[in-house]
Amino acid sequence: MKEVLVVANRTLGGAKLLDAVRARAAEGDVRFRLVVPQSNPTAGLVIYDEAVRESAQVRVDLALSLVAGESINATGEVGDADPFLATMDAIAAHRPDEIIVSTHPALSSGWLRRDLIERIRNASGLPVEHIVVDLEQEGLPFEVTLVLASKTLEGENLLDRLKEKGGADGRRLFIVVVPQPDGTGDAPRQARARLATMLDRLHDAGLVASGMIGDPDPYTAAANALELFRVDDIVISTLPGERSGWLRANLIERVRHTTSAPVEHVVVDVPTATTASAA
Repeated sequence: MKEVLVVANRTLGGAKLLDAVRARAAEGDVRFRLVVPQSNPTAGLVIYDEAVRESAQVRVDLALSLVAGESINATGEVGDADPFLATMDAIAAHRPDEIIVSTHPALSSGWLRRDLIERIRNASGLPVEHIVVDLEQEGLPFEVTLVLASKTLEGENLLDRLKEKGGADGRRLFIVVVPQPDGTGDAPRQARARLATMLDRLHDAGLVASGMIGDPDPYTAAANALELFRVDDIVISTLPGERSGWLRANLIERVRHTTSAPVEHVVVDVPTATTASAA
């Protein structure tokens, strides 16, 4: 079986890259190995290391979910933050027959400024196809909704709203970010349990979704996610009124001032299961 290594990060999901993978798959008897190097955040923006790695894993999960529906044989992994090292590590581990590398256009690609394509060709001796994805001009062939929630993840109203947004065409992906509860050593485990439960519910509803835990401060968690992912809209779910620390901190308006993406606020009264939604 022919093995093709695909190396991509923020351009993962671009139409040209997907078309290249489909073309290889149509040849038959092909297996793909996806490697997503970890993203380096913009200078001056502090994002803890675990979030950087988890954002790369989210890309892996979503990409594999997309191609699984097309019966494409693919696996994936998170790679080193240096895309050259990530590629060479994958070559050593999986010994592919060829490589596809996807980047932004030359003017905006840090990978190309480091001569990544030629370095991989010279070091590996393998055929390397370079796919340029211009997200600013082309966009993505699907929409991405960022969901920020914690205690309200169990609310039926939130799930119902996401199912409405998901529709039946499968052209929307969901990235769920769960800020860690502050002040307890058990915080990461609590956040991961909530995230896992919500992702199971979304998958059971037939939605394509992945997620990660975020900074304890919900605004910072949202800002980090907006740095790491390209999103079309945002859903923030909170408890009602004064019961919500997020609302007391004016979270909704602060996030709206941070991004041009539409921000929808879904209120969930968890104890009574009485819910309401306000855009």
